[in-house]
Amino acid sequence: LVEWPVCLTGNFDKSFLDLPAQALISSMKEHQKYFHFIDDMGRILPLFLTVSNITSKDSSRVILGNERVIRPRLADAVFFFENDKKTTLESRNEALGKVVFQAQLGTVLAKTQRVSQLASHIASIIGADAILAARAGHLCKADLNTDMVLEFSDLQGLMGHVYALNDGENDLVAAALEQHYWPKFSGDRLPESTVASAVAIADRLDTLVGLFGIGQPPTGSKDPYALRRATVGLLRIIIENDISLDLSALLCSSYALHSQLPMSLDQVKPKLLDFVFERLRAYYEDQNVAIDIYLAVMENKSNSPLDFDRRVKAVSGFLKLDAAPSLTASNKRVNNILSKNGVGVSEFNVSLLIDPAELALAESLSEVKKTNQSAISNGNYHGALQALAQLSEPLDQFFSDIMVMTDDEILRNNRLALLSELQIELGRVANIGLLAH
Repeated sequence: LVEWPVCLTGNFDKSFLDLPAQALISSMKEHQKYFHFIDDMGRILPLFLTVSNITSKDSSRVILGNERVIRPRLADAVFFFENDKKTTLESRNEALGKVVFQAQLGTVLAKTQRVSQLASHIASIIGADAILAARAGHLCKADLNTDMVLEFSDLQGLMGHVYALNDGENDLVAAALEQHYWPKFSGDRLPESTVASAVAIADRLDTLVGLFGIGQPPTGSKDPYALRRATVGLLRIIIENDISLDLSALLCSSYALHSQLPMSLDQVKPKLLDFVFERLRAYYEDQNVAIDIYLAVMENKSNSPLDFDRRVKAVSGFLKLDAAPSLTASNKRVNNILSKNGVGVSEFNVSLLIDPAELALAESLSEVKKTNQSAISNGNYHGALQALAQLSEPLDQFFSDIMVMTDDEILRNNRLALLSELQIELGRVANIGLLAH
């Protein structure tokens, strides 16, 4: 902002340190463009740094002038803070009934009522305290009606936390009022408790379902409600906090809490699920996960982002195996043969396997099926993909020795059926035929 920056340090009264640190910082930063100071313990100090555009002959007078300006600013913040504490957060909720969240989706109060119910439901699924989650959802937007947040909008959530503690609310409930906004940006911290996570997930889902339900998803150039950012935040909370949730079922629960959405659940759910899982693509790109790994898992995804992430990690590990290139190439060949010629009979007949190469493949396939059944039922996708390595040599030998499209129709159909079962087992975790080497 200046051409000849000269840094000067001023002081303010220590009594202002009774304000929440972030309130002090916002007041200095937003109104005066001041920098704040902290000690080696991270505690804010009664100092500020201002930047002058000249080298003054008497810098003490410049500092004095700035100290005179900051005093009433901080005094205003103290007044707002003390005035807000005279009224409970819960009593402020009623006024949110006059604040429109979105014209077709009702008021902010109506939103908090939906969030409260959905957060309670999510908490019961993930082992959190459903009563505390419902309470946090009920109060999660109450601080929007406080003087401090009206003056400093970036304090939403944080002031809710402070005022909830002042009201004697449960510590987890109070923290959730602040943390349900996390993450606010890429790389930001995540909610620290299951209660806060339940409210954060519920808040984002309610917005997503509501806006898709009125036919206002983001377009290529417009995303006024920041749904893309909200979705990546939702995915980060679920994946990085290790929360197992079925998004399809949750979308249904959220939809049921909305009244009279113009679009039906059958219209909303597939579009919204596609949108959410497409955001995963951006999430993995930020982590430098190869796009072919994402696409391979998308071929066999469940509606659980955590399950999706476990498959991605397993496929990433699989690619480091010596057998991976050979198996990937063989899988592509299997897919090509079956796409052109069908799957043969419904189930291959072992007695019709006459060549040692196809017998060896069938035997390895039988072992892999047993391993897959056990590993996948336990969510051990890494183990399932590791087990596929034993198919590498038998498959190579099979394609070397066996003519699948033989003139004998019975043998041909039986071999196609064998490859069909093989294709199923190779694709249990992801379509490895899509992986590049």
